[in-house]
Amino acid sequence: MVVTSRNSRSARKVIMGLVAVFSFGCACGARADLWGYVDDNGVAHFATEPLDSRYRLFFKGGSTLDAPGAGERAEALSDEAFRRTAIYQRAVNHPNLKRLLPLIERNARLQSLDPALVKAVVAVESGFDPAAVSPKGAFGLMQLLPDTAARYGVIGDSKLSAEQKLLDPAVNLRAGTHYLHDLIVQFADDVSLALAAYNAGEQAVLHYGSRIPPFAETQEFVRLVEQFRRLFTPPLPAPSRLRLKLPDKRVPVGRAQPSASPAPSPRSAQDTGLQ
Repeated sequence: MVVTSRNSRSARKVIMGLVAVFSFGCACGARADLWGYVDDNGVAHFATEPLDSRYRLFFKGGSTLDAPGAGERAEALSDEAFRRTAIYQRAVNHPNLKRLLPLIERNARLQSLDPALVKAVVAVESGFDPAAVSPKGAFGLMQLLPDTAARYGVIGDSKLSAEQKLLDPAVNLRAGTHYLHDLIVQFADDVSLALAAYNAGEQAVLHYGSRIPPFAETQEFVRLVEQFRRLFTPPLPAPSRLRLKLPDKRVPVGRAQPSASPAPSPRSAQDTGLQ
């Protein structure tokens, strides 16, 4: 996972949010660290491993990367704690979320993707910042590399470079959702593997026998996206408490009850013409 922020105040907020997430996982035993630096333009960069010599260790602690399954109750507690972290609150309250939501949902539907999944990828990749740029050279909302985006027709021309085009939310979401759809198809609808490939590349997942590679950044990326997806998924509607009144079995459904007619009285011999 790579996160960037544009000023020192935002940097501090993101640091506190990420520290809260990482601290929460200490009891689970798996290790993950938080590294980062602020560049000359005041942009803060964070990752779960030192990507180059500029990164310094901000936090050393545990994470929930490889936590054993502890049942639905533990997962619910984990999600509820995650809701209170600064990183989640920053994402769900970001002013861009409401503005970008129709575009996110439209592109998700075009690629037959769960909108909550696309929202989750955008939240983790860029924090809903269309101008986000990672140290590895990934651009925009879904953090696409130009080489990857070129597969989906995002190529520079005389007016704009591919990098500039990727900063356009519409272009970025179109290419990013198409790429995510193709990865899900490639890995037989295994969303976790598709997310791992989105972060580390298809070849890395294949190299490790179609399993999530043992990279801290990739494992944390998959975990965070899946957690955001759960929290972004609308709750199921409560079952209706209305009770339908069953029709009287003595009356055929949809038919009127025949009216009762008096029983015929015995007819006399004179009435019947018999003597």
